[in-house]
Amino acid sequence: MHLYEVLRRPLITEKNTTLQAMNKYAFEVADEANKMMIQQAVETAFKVKVTKVNVVMVRGKSKRVGRRMTHTNPWKKAIITLQQGDKIEYFEGV
Repeated sequence: MHLYEVLRRPLITEKNTTLQAMNKYAFEVADEANKMMIQQAVETAFKVKVTKVNVVMVRGKSKRVGRRMTHTNPWKKAIITLQQGDKIEYFEGV
């Protein structure tokens, strides 16, 4: 897997915005990605130093569409802790 295929999208929510004060950022990542791949992808894409990577598997939810029950797909979330003084400019001003 290429490093630019690891990060899918940044997660910009109210909870993740409060994590930015602690120098933590959240991304949706590929299911096959491990912590080392995620760390290398963030460091090369944003030119920052990553100190810690936490990975969470988010389970799919049951949704009702008419009379039918469907399920959303599970996905993987990574919470990245950056070195003190580094920040990702992509999240600024949101």
